[in-house]
Amino acid sequence: MDEDIIASLREGLSSQADDLDIQVEVDGNRALIRVVSSLFDGMSRVRKQQTVYACIDSFIADGRIHAVTIQASAPAEA
Repeated sequence: MDEDIIASLREGLSSQADDLDIQVEVDGNRALIRVVSSLFDGMSRVRKQQTVYACIDSFIADGRIHAVTIQASAPAEA
């Protein structure tokens, strides 16, 4: 499922930025998602999380992911 989540994130974010560094760890129905990209420059923490959530909402809606921790940052913040 890690690869499916990464593919969904790349699909959703690649039109907005080309410098995506995505790491996903899945344990059962819990996921830790780390994304570093210039896309997040100037965004609030909440807006960063909303941007990532928008790419994985289908995984949450169908129950493949129940809990998610998102670490989204710009390169200067990483």
